[in-house]
Amino acid sequence: MTANGPSARDTAAARRGRARRPTMKDIAQRAGVSESAVSFALNDRPGVSEVTRARVRRVAEQLGWRPSTAARALSGEGAATVGLVLARPAATLGVDSFFLQLISGIQEILSDRGLGLLFQVVEDVTAECAVYRRWWAEHRVDGVLVVDPRTDDPRPALLDELGLPAVVIGALTDEGGRTGAGLSQVRADDAGGMAVIVDRLYALGHRRIAHVAGLPSLAHTERRIRSLRVEAGRRGLTDVHSFSTDYSDTEGAAVTRRLLDRGAPPTALIYDNDVMAAAGAAVAAGLGRAVPGDVSVVSWEDSALCRLVRPWLTALSRDTIAFGRLAAGELAALLDGGPARTVQVPLPRLIERESTARARPVHQESPADDV
Repeated sequence: MTANGPSARDTAAARRGRARRPTMKDIAQRAGVSESAVSFALNDRPGVSEVTRARVRRVAEQLGWRPSTAARALSGEGAATVGLVLARPAATLGVDSFFLQLISGIQEILSDRGLGLLFQVVEDVTAECAVYRRWWAEHRVDGVLVVDPRTDDPRPALLDELGLPAVVIGALTDEGGRTGAGLSQVRADDAGGMAVIVDRLYALGHRRIAHVAGLPSLAHTERRIRSLRVEAGRRGLTDVHSFSTDYSDTEGAAVTRRLLDRGAPPTALIYDNDVMAAAGAAVAAGLGRAVPGDVSVVSWEDSALCRLVRPWLTALSRDTIAFGRLAAGELAALLDGGPARTVQVPLPRLIERESTARARPVHQESPADDV
């Protein structure tokens, strides 16, 4: 206290004592929008105009708003960390560009929000569920990102039981969008992607098509296989088949060799990732089959690898980094108290390169035997 009244230090201390952390409701009232609009704007979710997004962020900055996850961590009530578990063979991850790009996008959003990422690789889904239970018991994470939805997936029910907010990257098998109160989905249109590929190959005259698929237990593998069958049925194609692998170049090459050694080999091969596509193209060359003269090759995932091999590979392209950003933004919104929801990512586009061409005319052959 000074002779003229309280000091600047006393006044600041009094203000700090009376201060209340601003909430989304405060921002909504000041900006003249709904609380859901504030959540969309602050977490980079679609649903508001850029003008509204800018206004909400400006008001949030004026009020000194901070994400509740960061505030909870400072008060000791939260971990300010989210978890990601991959239940995949470790040997297949080192060459898989999809996950590297996905994690890059996730990290961009988490870094902006002051959130850490706890990452672990395990052998199977049972081990993954055990990790979730342990993280929950030890208060290690505030929420999780779930990848590789299964055809019979125990994880959504477990996460709902634990009350652990989560975002499923991909799509659950329930086409109705099965979600709990704390479970969002970022869905990819696998069926639509396969339809794009088959439509183009059919237009190029291909009638014998083989799909070298990934792990059969994954929901997206099931959707791609089912879509291939539907698209083949629509066009009256009887020599169209899928063959499951572990995503590795070794299995992709082995299946390719067996397919091309048949009496009536496929004229087009669709691979579920870039690594198998590159391996398949190499096998074809080793067997004296020209790509695309004898067999066209399509990769489901586009990457630098598709442009390092010869010929360059035709590929289905999607913005995987943006996919990761979107998933992380949805989880951040859940942690801030926003509602769970399902978001559809854009349909990937087919980038045609040197590995696809018009099929050579052939005589009608009998349907292929199983590989």
